[in-house]
This record gives sequence, structure tokens and C-alpha cells, in this order.
Amino acid sequence: MASENMHFNVEGRVASITLTRPETLNLLTEDILQRLREIAAELAGNPDVDVLTITSTGTTCFSTGILTPALRGSLSKPDVLKLIRLANEAFDTIEALPQIVIVGLNGMVRAGAGELALACDIRIAGDHVTWSSPEAKWGGFPGVGAPIRLPRIVGMGRALDLLCTGRAIESTEMERIGLVDIVVGRDAVHDKLADIARSIAENGPLATKGAKRVARERETSGFAAARRLSDELRTALEWTSDVDEGIAAVREGRKPRFTGR
Repeated sequence: MASENMHFNVEGRVASITLTRPETLNLLTEDILQRLREIAAELAGNPDVDVLTITSTGTTCFSTGILTPALRGSLSKPDVLKLIRLANEAFDTIEALPQIVIVGLNGMVRAGAGELALACDIRIAGDHVTWSSPEAKWGGFPGVGAPIRLPRIVGMGRALDLLCTGRAIESTEMERIGLVDIVVGRDAVHDKLADIARSIAENGPLATKGAKRVARERETSGFAAARRLSDELRTALEWTSDVDEGIAAVREGRKPRFTGR
């Protein structure tokens, strides 16, 4: 099933989502987020699919995320929060899938795109990939799961380093800290993604889905409370002077002057 921005396909026991707008750096628009949520909801009740893969075309950019400074500056605050909540619904639904979800990162991963990747079970990256969570540079923090999911993957210190400095890291560091599970050559991401998906789909679905269910059960006890806190703080953040200043500074090409208010 193809659309202007993405392609969804099911072949055998493997479903695949491919972002197809490299000219927009695969910005995760409201339409894409709604479709991701719909697809995940459909797959949740489909016992004939065992694996979902997510990637994008080409080798340059996986996705630049959800809210660029320019887009953020053009939206009202309620519209920003509406988009963030939609993204949370989509990514939480993807994470909760019984199927094994594998993401193939084939280029730049930025902001909300990283949060989409964090909601997946297995992360594959090309050796040219960079990853950044620059929201702190804009006066905010990621509101679509990074402060919740990233610490359990890379540890608290490394998570806070990445989230609070906003620095970009390359694939070697991504693999070293466990942010991605497999690194392959630039042109091998899609083949590796398909190979792993096929290998999992050939195994017993009760085994693969059961293993994921048990592993997730161990991790979910504190998630709901963290999600509530994240939503509460992110909502309050939207009406602060620092958020407005961060976006204005990026748009004006100057260093922001944050006041903590």
C-alpha cells in the first residue's frame, strides 16, 4: 500500500514500512504519524505477521524527525502538543506490537526520528549514520519517549549526555554504547534488514512473540508513570520563554539566551 510519503507492504510473514520522501528529509508529518498509528493498530491483531521492518529509501537520511525549528515556529502551541501526542500514540503502539520490530537506519537520524527508532526492538545502522537529539539546543527536551526509553538502552549517564548536550554521534559510538545492535556498510542496510526479518519469520511465531512478551514484561512496570510525567512536563514546557527563545534563535541564526523560565 503506497502513499505520497510512505509505502506499506506485507510479504509472507513480514510487514514493511518505508519512508519515501527523501526530498523532505522524511519529516514525520501528521499524516505519516497517523498512518504509522493505523498500521501498528492493524498489525497488533494480525496473527499472520511475525516481523515489522521500518526504514527509508536511499542512504542519506532516515528522517529529520517531527518538529524542525522552522516548523515548530509556524505552529501554535496547542498544535505542537497535538502533534507530540499523536507521535506518542504511534510510537507507543509500535513498541507494544507482539511482532518483532526492526528498524534500518540508512542515513541521518535526528530528534523524533531517533525516538521512533527507540520504540523498535532491534536497530540496524549503516556505518555512515549519525544520530542526534538536538532539542536541548532549542530550549526543550524530547517529548516522544527518548527520556523514557534511552536510559534503559544506553544507561542513565550516556542518555543524559546525549539529551542534554544535543551532540551528534556516529555509528561507531552508537554501536559501542548499545544504541544500535548491528552496524553494516552504507549500502548493506536494506539487505541486512531483510535478512534478519526473514530469519526471524522462519522461526516459530510462538517462540519469537513469546520471547518479546516476557522481555517487555520485565521492563514495563515503571513506563506508565514515566509517560505521565513526560506528558505533564512537556505540556508545561510549551508555554515557557525558553522554548520561544530557542526556536527564535535557531531561525535567526544566533546563540540562544536561555533564562530557565
